[in-house]
Amino acid sequence: MSKNIDDYLNHGMYGPQETNPDERRRYLGTIRERVVCVLTKNQVRENGIYSEVEDFIRKNKKATLILNGNMNYDYLSEYIKLANKYNLKFTLSTNKEYDSELGLVLAYDYAINKEDITIKKEATIIQEKKSKDHSIKNFFKKLF
Repeated sequence: MSKNIDDYLNHGMYGPQETNPDERRRYLGTIRERVVCVLTKNQVRENGIYSEVEDFIRKNKKATLILNGNMNYDYLSEYIKLANKYNLKFTLSTNKEYDSELGLVLAYDYAINKEDITIKKEATIIQEKKSKDHSIKNFFKKLF
């Protein structure tokens, strides 16, 4: 009986016990095994939206888009519009005690255990550099 009272008091003072609290803070309130994809804050701040995120949203309409509420709304608004476009549930997660490096998490309410959840910009950056180099060469070819 005293164990129940201690549990009740702890629950009242500290809130409900959570599984993997560090993981939940990092993934904006959810755990890794439920995540479809993530973007870092820097990726969310970039101009435009990631086509990969739009593809994942289109394919996973039962998931929830979780956005980092500690970020400026101007950066998040593009992804909010995208969620509304596909009728996807979204939420802003704000944690005053811990500021996650993630800006966006697409996750389910249950485990899906997807292996690779990160979206990398490297391939797109390389393509942009090639197209810029190519356009500069074309410019000089036209001049000479």
